[in-house]
Amino acid sequence: MTPSQIIVLATPVFLLLIAFEFAWGWAKGRNTYRLNDAINSISLGALSQLSAVFTRLLQIGIYSAIYAGVALYPNPEFWNTWYGWLLALLFYDLCYYWLHRMGHRSAVLWAAHVVHHQSQDYNLSTALRQPATYELLRWIFYVPMAVAGVPPLIFTVVALIDLLYQFWVHTEHVPRLGWFDRWFCSPSNHRVHHAVNDPYLDKNYGGILIVWDRLFGTFTEEREKCVYGTRGALNSWDPLWANFEVYWALLKDSWHTRLWRDKLRVWFKPPGWRPADVAQRFPKPAFEMAQVKRFHPLVSRAVLWFSGVQFALLLAGVSVFLWFADTMPLAQAAVWLAALMAALWALGAVLQGRINVLEVLLIESAALATASSAMGLPDLHHLFKPLTMVIAMVFVALSHRTTRAEGRLDALLMAALAAALAGDVLLMFPGYFLPGLVAFLIAHLCYLVLFKLGTAQLQSLGAGTGREVAGVRSVWFPSRRALYGTLGVGAGMYAYLWHGIGPVLRPAVAAYVVVIALMAAQAIGRATLLRNQGAVMVAVGAGFFMLSDALLAIDRFAHPLPLAPLWVLSSYYCAQILIATYACSARARS
Repeated sequence: MTPSQIIVLATPVFLLLIAFEFAWGWAKGRNTYRLNDAINSISLGALSQLSAVFTRLLQIGIYSAIYAGVALYPNPEFWNTWYGWLLALLFYDLCYYWLHRMGHRSAVLWAAHVVHHQSQDYNLSTALRQPATYELLRWIFYVPMAVAGVPPLIFTVVALIDLLYQFWVHTEHVPRLGWFDRWFCSPSNHRVHHAVNDPYLDKNYGGILIVWDRLFGTFTEEREKCVYGTRGALNSWDPLWANFEVYWALLKDSWHTRLWRDKLRVWFKPPGWRPADVAQRFPKPAFEMAQVKRFHPLVSRAVLWFSGVQFALLLAGVSVFLWFADTMPLAQAAVWLAALMAALWALGAVLQGRINVLEVLLIESAALATASSAMGLPDLHHLFKPLTMVIAMVFVALSHRTTRAEGRLDALLMAALAAALAGDVLLMFPGYFLPGLVAFLIAHLCYLVLFKLGTAQLQSLGAGTGREVAGVRSVWFPSRRALYGTLGVGAGMYAYLWHGIGPVLRPAVAAYVVVIALMAAQAIGRATLLRNQGAVMVAVGAGFFMLSDALLAIDRFAHPLPLAPLWVLSSYYCAQILIATYACSARARS
């Protein structure tokens, strides 16, 4: 049984214990759960396990190589005794202590470990909140075990034991435990570790034993009430941003500092350290406990119910993936990982109020249409490919309009989506390439007119608000550079594909290339005039359209691309989602 399968089997136990803790807290009038925070924490745990399918190979592979090459005492007879196992567990726990301690004292390690501390709640779901990037460097701290001769299998098992032990200590409902607190990591000891209170910072690192903290001077007892989270609050339910926010901050500081030594030091100094010149140019306010606010964006009860159901379905999908992941080809595993990551991102976004329920369904359907095509699952693909465009049309149809002009713009958008839906259906069947091409030609013509009229309409919406753009009017191709650029790219691609395109298709393909180049030029020109987020995102969507069509043409007329459906459809749906959501009148107005 693989580590991923063990986690799958343990997941129902975790969830039952979480449900029990929630029920206990509710009955006692001391509930420590919020649905949005719990979903975010468990989503990060799921993302950690998904990424571990790939990163675990790094740690186990390096460990096994060191063990095979330089192990000093690789004696299976000793290590397989009860005292050998106990010694290996103690050895692992000591190494974990130093990993954990350095995870709080070195910025590059904190960038990964911070994920576990971001929650402002403290409950059993917090225990599952794990980083997706920890495996990249954590293996360094277990090299002594490989050198000593602890066999890889025993190392893997004691690592799992150490991890599973730490689940139960993430609760506020277990009080101090007397003598147990003096020897072991307990709920009281670990609450201290998660707190941002001044007396509690960088304390109590032990995984199973708290003795290490007593020996090395990092122990403190729980006295005052703990305030949880981090001193640089995440303020987001985005699981991807949660994993990369500190890396991004370090990268920016490293880029901005003028001293070359500081460009390196910023990664290894303690968290919060910044080069003097960066701190002066880009100051950050000092942390004040009195100003700590709990991140809790309000959403409707319907959204909460929807999120709960979606999360249950996602957990089921993650479990199925993890059960079979270790026997999947890496390319296939990567496709499903990408689809699940997209769904987890969408779930966090709807809980934050960044997108609505229909947009979540749109993203999930697009992810499933892409993955099913890439994996050769025609029945699923034939369901989700047209469904995606239907959802996009429903999203536009239900948008709130305030003027008749907005209605005309959305009608054009609906016509474009309907033509794209027809093209999607036609291209699913052999022998219908040319009719499908014509359908998409019509879709791009609708987009072209929409983007032309949209400049004037958006200008009138901005009138009197201080956001009107001078000189904006309903014009064709306001940016000549964009026009020449897109036509040049289209001409170059057509020339590259010339010999692979049959004589019958050449005129149709030429017309298609011209129209999509004009559509992209109009979208880019519109963005250069309006200079708002919606117009820029529509222009990005048009660029994705050109990319998708270029990849499709290369795969069909030049030479086959590896995993072509993945690249073609992922870029295609990026284009459709960006245009459908940001060209829609309600979103453009906001």
